[in-house]
Amino acid sequence: MESLINYFETIPTLHRSLILVGGITLFWLLEGLLPLYNFKYKKWKHAIPNLFFTLTTVIVNFALAFLLLSCADWVTANDLGIINWLPEMPLWLYALLGVLLLDFFGAYLAHYVEHKVKPLWMIHIVHHTDHKVDTTTANRHHPLESVIRFAFTLAGVFIVGAPIALVMLYQSLSLVATQFTHANIKLPKKLDKAMSYFLVSPDMHKVHHHYVLPYTDSNYGNIFSVWDRLFGTYMEFDREKLVYGVDVFPDEAENSSIANLLKQPFQKYKAPTVKPIEGKD
Repeated sequence: MESLINYFETIPTLHRSLILVGGITLFWLLEGLLPLYNFKYKKWKHAIPNLFFTLTTVIVNFALAFLLLSCADWVTANDLGIINWLPEMPLWLYALLGVLLLDFFGAYLAHYVEHKVKPLWMIHIVHHTDHKVDTTTANRHHPLESVIRFAFTLAGVFIVGAPIALVMLYQSLSLVATQFTHANIKLPKKLDKAMSYFLVSPDMHKVHHHYVLPYTDSNYGNIFSVWDRLFGTYMEFDREKLVYGVDVFPDEAENSSIANLLKQPFQKYKAPTVKPIEGKD
């Protein structure tokens, strides 16, 4: 564990890039072998806007990375934050608790607030207007959302008192987790269900991408599912009946345009064109 922590304390930018590209590549290939849905789409054409927003996310996080490093170093030097105030514990437990808490502040809480505050929801909606959810959807975030998510992560580092090694470990795990849960892959239902008791599973997260309430406002977790279960935001839905997208932005062509997606947070809701599944919605 100590060697792992030491590695993430000074993880090279190249290695972080390889985690991003390697994850997309791995799950892209698995989608061809174990597809949940046999989408009738041109995979590369669908990926273009999602990869564009992945690039903007990388740029925002890279530009603001110095704030993350400065905050992590400052709280560590001043012995501030939750995990620094707890009794001494084994390194593995310290790392697990740190990542668990960072996942709450940087992912679950941020995600929950984005769904409950209208202006933030309008920014976050870009992530939800993908009608063919796959691994490239993972980082389909408007640049403004990338800034908002970064702010929550920064606050999380301050509150948790996480050293930079745990921050880098958390971000790496978070990246792979979100690529995995968005991937268009079909795990055995019993395996997926068992996984969902502690970790966010693909089926669990896909419920969040169902196009109507209350399912859209559920399953906010990123790495750990315990937060959804603890705060009552966990929901289940038959994966065979999922419909991706958002009912108030129903035009798939518009939702595939980079130019339109950049403007989408400032647009008004439109009339739904997809009828709810009877008995479910």
